[in-house]
Amino acid sequence: MIYWLKVKKQLKSVVAMVIVAGTIAAFGYYLARHPQTVTQLRQVPIGILILLVGLYLVAFGAYVLITRGSLRLYHKSMPLQENILFNAYSSIVNFFGPGQSGPVFRGAYLKKRHNLSVKQYLFTMLVYYGFFGVISALCMVVGSRPWWQTLLLTAVLSAASFGIIRRYKRRRGIDTQGGLTPANLAWIFGATVLQVAVLAVIYGLELRHVGGHISAGQVLAYTGVANFALFVSITPGAIGIREGFLAFSHDLHHLSNGTIVAANVVDRAVYLVLLGLLFVLVVTLHAKDKLHVRQLRGNKPE
Repeated sequence: MIYWLKVKKQLKSVVAMVIVAGTIAAFGYYLARHPQTVTQLRQVPIGILILLVGLYLVAFGAYVLITRGSLRLYHKSMPLQENILFNAYSSIVNFFGPGQSGPVFRGAYLKKRHNLSVKQYLFTMLVYYGFFGVISALCMVVGSRPWWQTLLLTAVLSAASFGIIRRYKRRRGIDTQGGLTPANLAWIFGATVLQVAVLAVIYGLELRHVGGHISAGQVLAYTGVANFALFVSITPGAIGIREGFLAFSHDLHHLSNGTIVAANVVDRAVYLVLLGLLFVLVVTLHAKDKLHVRQLRGNKPE
């Protein structure tokens, strides 16, 4: 059993590397065949790139708030500096590490440092992903479907998410000891709304400066599709996965492949700058020592 789990993990890593390599090759080929896309990229002002980095820092701050709210479900807390370093370190690990390194690190850390069991950690992630999924689905259809269909879809997805979370809570015998309050859920929901809203602004700016006039409905649909790609991501930052989702969802956002490619090139470059800033923060504040990362080895969640 252990052997096959290792093989599966290695196969997943190989598939991820193939997708990343294929995506880079496809980007290069597309840019070579469509020089107008390169022209689009050159037209993005440096001031906009700096603004995008700043907005990604705001989105990072939203996830810090989500972490705080998730811990409150179990009456636990984390000092602000630790919270920031924890999320910065896990973001770097998740992007550059093999497989799902980020969630594994987060689970191991919370279990070791804050006595949060794996099933409790997974429950907090289900709550967050439930909100994230419903909000993203709403973004996808709000500009393209009648209002009653949008509300109906939102209600159905909300009920489905609630049912999944409730079933998981019962089957795994999870007791939040009264921490599953409207106030704590509202905190996570509000922080998630902030995160998605900032991502929408980021994507909107990227699309606007590489594709000309873009409507709010197109930006929201694009944001929703891009967010859903994260649910099946097996590559760093959903490289290749997100682009594929966006290319095959033309009927929702009505954006050309050229605009999608150019916007994603800009987005990947800006996100790498963000990771560079987080890396400087992690090194400067000695996060590896403050988080006692070395002691986590051999304590990964099972």
